[in-house]
Amino acid sequence: MQTKLYVGNLSFSVTNEDLKTLFSTHGEVKDVKLIEGKGFGFVEMSNQAESESAKKALNGSDFKGRKLKVDIAQPPKSRSRGQRYR
Repeated sequence: MQTKLYVGNLSFSVTNEDLKTLFSTHGEVKDVKLIEGKGFGFVEMSNQAESESAKKALNGSDFKGRKLKVDIAQPPKSRSRGQRYR
């Protein structure tokens, strides 16, 4: 059961409270984590139905002058130890 949403293309002026207010119109928001200075964050809803409702309603919508990208959050990719990036 996936309840965590990725929210991208955010204005850098958006706060955790802004996201909580926006998503709470679609159900109970359990957690909000804004990644500072990156323009994206994660919102966890209380159940899958609310998560789907928020995704459907908010993906592509305008928020503070930017079109939101809302999708089901994917688990982080694991990085191999010892692998160097050049």
